[in-house]
Amino acid sequence: MSPAREVELKLEVPADSLTRLSRSSLLQAARRKPSKPEILISVYFDTDKLKLRNKGLSLRVRRVGRRHVQTIKQESDESAVLFARNEWEHQIGGRQPELDVTKDPALRPVFNKAVRRGLKPIFETRVRRTVYPIRSGDSEIELTVDNGKVEAGRQSAPLCELELELKRGESAELFKLARVLAEEVPVQLAVKSKAERGYALIAGEEPGAVKASPVALTPDWSRQAAFQAIARACLRQLVANKPATLRGDPEGVHQMRVALRRLRAAISLFADMLRDPQTEEMKTQFKWITQELGPARELHVFISRVVRPLAHGKPNGPGVAVLAKDLQQRREEAFARACAAVESPRFRGLVLDTAYWIEAGDWTRNPDDLTRLLREQAIVGAAADELGRRWKKILKAGARLGELDPERRHKMRLQAKKLRYASEFFAGAFPGKKTGRRREAFVAALEKLQDALGDLNDIAVHAGLTERILHTQDARGKQRPVRAKKAFAAGRLSGREEARIAYVLKDAQRAYRAFTKAKPFWS
Repeated sequence: MSPAREVELKLEVPADSLTRLSRSSLLQAARRKPSKPEILISVYFDTDKLKLRNKGLSLRVRRVGRRHVQTIKQESDESAVLFARNEWEHQIGGRQPELDVTKDPALRPVFNKAVRRGLKPIFETRVRRTVYPIRSGDSEIELTVDNGKVEAGRQSAPLCELELELKRGESAELFKLARVLAEEVPVQLAVKSKAERGYALIAGEEPGAVKASPVALTPDWSRQAAFQAIARACLRQLVANKPATLRGDPEGVHQMRVALRRLRAAISLFADMLRDPQTEEMKTQFKWITQELGPARELHVFISRVVRPLAHGKPNGPGVAVLAKDLQQRREEAFARACAAVESPRFRGLVLDTAYWIEAGDWTRNPDDLTRLLREQAIVGAAADELGRRWKKILKAGARLGELDPERRHKMRLQAKKLRYASEFFAGAFPGKKTGRRREAFVAALEKLQDALGDLNDIAVHAGLTERILHTQDARGKQRPVRAKKAFAAGRLSGREEARIAYVLKDAQRAYRAFTKAKPFWS
């Protein structure tokens, strides 16, 4: 028996915004028919080694009045943006799990005898839940407000979530309601389930940087379904790295930029079916947040890879300490700018608009016959064509790598990056162990080429940063001796970077020759 599928959208609400939420027009209109508030106590079970979590599952027993309901959920990263998750739910007789009621054969290998014997309570959630029925167009939606906390031993954390669950109609209505609510309350897309929050609490985990997760495609998926899965994973990575960015973690900023690059690469890979004004507007918004995050990342790399090694050297020469201090101040200003951007209403709106665009944007309903056929095309053939075309471009450009100027090398680097992302996105379209090994070798060779080209591009970016330092320092009104020392130090930095070009270029040429020997995994 197939598990039930739930389609829902979760939103986080800051604890200090609960009053604004209660006064919002959406809740005011829905108050006419709210359910009676319930106190829900949910106990989550796992083994000492968290074997269920490691398998991407959660198991809870929820007490609702005198009833006990057992739920097993698939907590996979790929489904975390639009919460359409596998779920197995049964009413049981008491507080302990009753795994025999779950007949799905897919779960049997997970709940073996060792796991069953090792299950124990590990954390619980206590929430006051109020459900509001809402009609939006022809759609019926439940708005659920959960306010409470998650507890693990003596540790606890507040929990305030909204959940919009589609009962009948179009999923687009979920996002429209969320956008309306966001105009009045600073809600944001939630990418962590209650189970994930509980696991983070017991592990004492700070919100660290989150890398891209695999995308689980199969060869028979349509291009539309494939793009949506890829784009969801990118959006989840973007939102999941917001906490780390706000803590000042440079890796959080970097991973937000990676998520945006991957999303923009996905748009490029599926460009022929994404030709509509709404998509162009989304691309403009992605460009905006990329530009807001860019300076923080560029300055961090420049300081850590170029300035700091020189400053720690003996002797480091006149002006290096002054220059390092100046750059550190610029870096802090750039991080403040990045944090302000991701905390802004514009970014919250961008995230919700992106979720809506992925799930039910204009591109999904384009009536043009050719565009419709492109959406319905099986991903395996389209992916092979796209990978082959981009592979040939890199082979052609790399054959003259030594003759390329910095701008054309940068273009080749972007081509390599898009091919690598495409190879990762489309991995599931080409199953099999032999194909998997060939893909890993192909991607490894491509990564080495991309890294070498990236190193060359960093040298060009650092030259531009050094030049801007010299041009902007006069506007700050520094004394002439300080300017002279900083100019000398900046000159030393430029010299060191320019001296690297020759051997980094040789590294890139070696990487290219190795890449030409890598066998395509899609043919």
